[in-house]
Amino acid sequence: MTTTTNGKLSVREKVGYSLGDFAANLVFQTLVTYIVFFYTDVYKLSNSAAQSVIFWCGIIGGVLFAPVMGMIADRTKTRWGKYRPWILFTAIPFGVLIFFTFSTPNFGETGKIVYAFVTYLLLVSLYTANNLPYASLSGVLTGNMAERNSLSAYRFVAVMGAQFIIQVLMLPIIMMAGDGDQALGFEKITLVFAFVAVACFIVTFLTTKERVVAPQESDSRVVDDLKDLLGNVPWLIMLGVVVLVFVTLALKGGMYIYYFDNYVSEPALAVFLENMGFNSFISGLTSFFGSLGFAFEWPESPVASGFGLFNGSGIIMMIVGIGFSKPLADRFGKRNIYGIFLVISTLFVLAFVAIPPESVGTMFISQILHGFFYGITIPLLWAMIADVADYSEWKNNRRATAVIFSAMILGLKGGLTVGSTIAAMVLASYGYDANLESQSLETKEGIKLAVSVFAAIPFFVAAASMFFYQINKKMETQIETDLAARRPATV
Repeated sequence: MTTTTNGKLSVREKVGYSLGDFAANLVFQTLVTYIVFFYTDVYKLSNSAAQSVIFWCGIIGGVLFAPVMGMIADRTKTRWGKYRPWILFTAIPFGVLIFFTFSTPNFGETGKIVYAFVTYLLLVSLYTANNLPYASLSGVLTGNMAERNSLSAYRFVAVMGAQFIIQVLMLPIIMMAGDGDQALGFEKITLVFAFVAVACFIVTFLTTKERVVAPQESDSRVVDDLKDLLGNVPWLIMLGVVVLVFVTLALKGGMYIYYFDNYVSEPALAVFLENMGFNSFISGLTSFFGSLGFAFEWPESPVASGFGLFNGSGIIMMIVGIGFSKPLADRFGKRNIYGIFLVISTLFVLAFVAIPPESVGTMFISQILHGFFYGITIPLLWAMIADVADYSEWKNNRRATAVIFSAMILGLKGGLTVGSTIAAMVLASYGYDANLESQSLETKEGIKLAVSVFAAIPFFVAAASMFFYQINKKMETQIETDLAARRPATV
């Protein structure tokens, strides 16, 4: 194995690497937040057609293709390394498909379905082919685990930045760009996203370097990779953790819009927005953009404003929390910090079960505190997965970084699917009816339970799993020392 002498990464390389995640999350967050809305309300597909396109393309291009792509990436051999070339080669096709997926050609009903299926399948497949090698790259930029913690922190600040743009700002920007025409607005915004993504991916390729390189004799067969995975207890635990974490994220993330639309008191929310100066701030923005010739049309509904501000406050505090992640992990180890702060953050999710509809301020305080403490855990999840790749190499004398990351991405997709399914089951079980102006008390109670008790359970189980995760601070140091001794130093 080869690596640098001390494994230190420059700020330039960390920033360059993080831009890849910023680009990918402009797309990922748009898909998570808007793809159903785009297909049904903008492109006018039927609900059943939209669901079929999203489900089957996600299964084929995401879940099934991920392990295949992992094995391909691990066996790629170029002068640029195993993983960097995929970031470069997929950049332009990925950008093109971003634009085409959110375009609205005027085909007939069948033509629209075919167009949506082909473009979305290609986009999801290119996302896998780009993002899986990108995630794997974090495991081979350096063998220094402290530097890996720092790299993850840079990376997830970029993720939160993209998430803030999409979840808080994108809707009014679409309205401005399209002058009220949402289809035109989506096309214009995604065209900008396409150029930004391509540029960011190229910067990531140019500013990074693979330093942890497997020698020829350690190359393995696919069956060897699978045997290593099944015998890798930390990997099995992290796979379960990834599934559980994304079950919660999908469940509460998908239910918050119902929470604001049906449970939260709209008059209390309107008073809260007015008292905190949000309405005055939006009026100021409207005047500012109006003076520049833009029509800034922020939704007038307190629910829409409250929902965006709620998401935004959580995201900002997650970014703040990320800044505490590296020093805490360096001192106490990733496992301990991840488990402790996941539990603390989950307590503020659970707190929503006791918050009445009129206590809007308390809701925001709970969201802010949850965001801060959860932010500390965000970089550590993927940094621990990179450590699992080191553990596998340490134990088996073989390295299969992309296979390990591909399995985790499969877990991510599985968690999102399960979480979204649970959300739909909760709505059906508690009698949600979209045609009613006001839901029953039973339905409102079910929605409250979904964003509190039901969402908290997978997080608590994930935190408890850390008791069985072997790679503590002491083992981190041992693995890093042993692997460094095996790898001849190079500049």
